[in-house]
Amino acid sequence: MVDLEKAPGARQQAGQGEPVRRSDAEGCLAVAIRIPVRIVVLVLVVPVRMVWDALVVAGRFLRDTVLRPVGRALAWLGRAVFVWPLVGLWRYVLVPLAKGVGWLGHVLLVVPAAWLYRWVLTPVGYALAWFFTRVGVVLAAIGRGLYAGLAWLGRYLAVVPAVWLYRWVLAPVGHALAWCGRQVARGVGLVVTGVGFVLYWTVRVLLVLPALAVWRWVLAPVGRFLAVVGREVADALGHAWRIAGHLSLVVGRFLGTLLRWTVAEPARWAYRSVLTPVGHAVRDTVLRPLAEAGRGAGRAARQALATARLTARQARADVRRMLFGEPAERKPVDRREPSAVEARTLGSSTTALTKD
Repeated sequence: MVDLEKAPGARQQAGQGEPVRRSDAEGCLAVAIRIPVRIVVLVLVVPVRMVWDALVVAGRFLRDTVLRPVGRALAWLGRAVFVWPLVGLWRYVLVPLAKGVGWLGHVLLVVPAAWLYRWVLTPVGYALAWFFTRVGVVLAAIGRGLYAGLAWLGRYLAVVPAVWLYRWVLAPVGHALAWCGRQVARGVGLVVTGVGFVLYWTVRVLLVLPALAVWRWVLAPVGRFLAVVGREVADALGHAWRIAGHLSLVVGRFLGTLLRWTVAEPARWAYRSVLTPVGHAVRDTVLRPLAEAGRGAGRAARQALATARLTARQARADVRRMLFGEPAERKPVDRREPSAVEARTLGSSTTALTKD
């Protein structure tokens, strides 16, 4: 439906006169330059945006695959080369050395200094304070007397004549000079006011009014025109950047899909349909038999080595028996406790042996 009433903004502009014409002119100018500017800016911005997106993708790939691992390796190397040696030096060298130096300084300096302060400097200070206190009392009394005499002499030799000179000579002369200065300043002020009035109107007529006319009729229209052009160019740049972003996204998705269907999918199909069955066949027909044969050879070698060790051990035992004879049989030691009868028999045998 058509709105037959004017909008509030239109009614307000209709009641303002000249601003309506100016806004209409700006609207026509904006409509006239908007489409060409946006077309030109879109043509210029699309390659830049696509290059920018490609650089962003390459930068992210480089960051994730190269820079981040290298940074972590450098951080670990820095800790290993700088931080850990410095921490060990601080913890195991400097801190014990500082504690030793502090204890030595306390023993060699602080304790003697405290003893010297307590038993030498403090009594000497008290004695000097008492002496200077008494001397200060005497000097203060002498100073008060000298101050009273000098104050009396200064009052009657300097202050009283100076007051008389100020009251009867300097004050009248100063009042006369001040009145003369005020009159001279009033005359100079009138002259300066007249000269300033003349210079004001001269500068206003020769400089201000022409500058105001140039600003109102030349610079302001040119500035509004440039503002409209700049605003439209900025809007065109924003629209072109967003459109270029969508185009770059579409191109990126197309390239990704193309790469997927031309490289990734054939490679995955080849891996799944060709390489995996071939690998399983090679594993089942070649690698597993070889592994079983290797494990059987290992078991046979271990059994042969065990038989050889057992044979060598038996040969050493035969040589030892031929050279040194059969070893004496070890009698088992009865570790159980003797009964009461055996204890009495053993006690009687021990008593008989002691008597004999």
